[in-house]
Amino acid sequence: MCGRFALHAHPDVVKLQFGLAALPPFDAHYNIAPTMPVLIVRRAGDAAVATNVRWGLVPHWAKDPSMGARMNNARAETVAEKPAFRDAYRSRRCLIPASGFYEWKSEFGLRQPYYVHPAEGELFAFAGLWEQWRDLQTCAVITTEANAKMAAVHDRMPVIVARADYAAWLGGQEGLLRPCPEASIAIRRVSRAVNNARNDAPALIERERQ
Repeated sequence: MCGRFALHAHPDVVKLQFGLAALPPFDAHYNIAPTMPVLIVRRAGDAAVATNVRWGLVPHWAKDPSMGARMNNARAETVAEKPAFRDAYRSRRCLIPASGFYEWKSEFGLRQPYYVHPAEGELFAFAGLWEQWRDLQTCAVITTEANAKMAAVHDRMPVIVARADYAAWLGGQEGLLRPCPEASIAIRRVSRAVNNARNDAPALIERERQ
C-alpha cells in the first residue's frame, strides 16, 4: 500500500519533468496523508495539465463522498475490474508527482518507517486514477507487488511510471502496472515522528541517527 508520501520539489522542476505550461499553487509537504490535497497531472486534449485534488477516490456513482477515505490505493491486479476503479482506469488516468514515499516495517514490536526516494533525480511519478464526484475531484495511487529491494521493507509499493512512459500511461496503454527497477529507488530508515500525520517537516525524511 501507499499511505504517506512527500512532495517538496521546486515548481519549476515539476513543470519540467511533466511537460507542464503552468501549475496550480501547492505547498511543500513531507507527510501527505489520505484525504489531503495532492497534485496530479492528467491529459486535457493534447496537453498535460496539473490540478489539486483530494487523495481518496470517490467513484462517480457513490451516494456520498465518505467512501473516499478508504480508497487511497488501487491494486494493480484488480484495478481494471473493481467497480470503484474500473471506469477511471479506462478513461481517467493520472500521474501523481512525489519526492518519495513512506512504508513501515515491524521491528521489535514497533512500526518503523522507511523513506523511499529516487536513486537519481528528484521526482517519482506514481500511476494514479482520478474521479469527478459532483464538484469534488479525487484520486487514488495504484500499487503493485514490491521489487526485491522494496520487499525488504514491505510487500507492496506504488507503481512508479518511467518518464519515457508518461504519455503511454495517460493515453491508456496496458502493460505498465509493474514494479519499477530496483536501481531506480533508494531507501533509508527515518524517525517514527512520521507516524503522526500532523507532523510535517523536512526532518521527517532525514536518515535516522542510531
